[in-house]
Amino acid sequence: MKKKLAVLATEDDLLVDLTFHNVSASLLTEFAEKIVRPYYAGNLNAAIQDLIHKALAEQEFILSHYSYPKRKQRLTTSLRTAQDGQVPV
Repeated sequence: MKKKLAVLATEDDLLVDLTFHNVSASLLTEFAEKIVRPYYAGNLNAAIQDLIHKALAEQEFILSHYSYPKRKQRLTTSLRTAQDGQVPV
């Protein structure tokens, strides 16, 4: 007798439904008119998915080009300048 293999769903296989709370009708209407209709042929689902992907890609780009030591150095310099009574740049 052959054993059946259970295939576990990976992250790519899982689909979830989202519910948004406390979003004003005017905000949703404006988003639909200015973004969804012209760029996504009225497909709100495709618009949200695409914008999520773009936000993640942008975040990866920012993190890959902005290292922690530079941020720490700028913060330290700003704090020292503020302590000296100068306005940080």
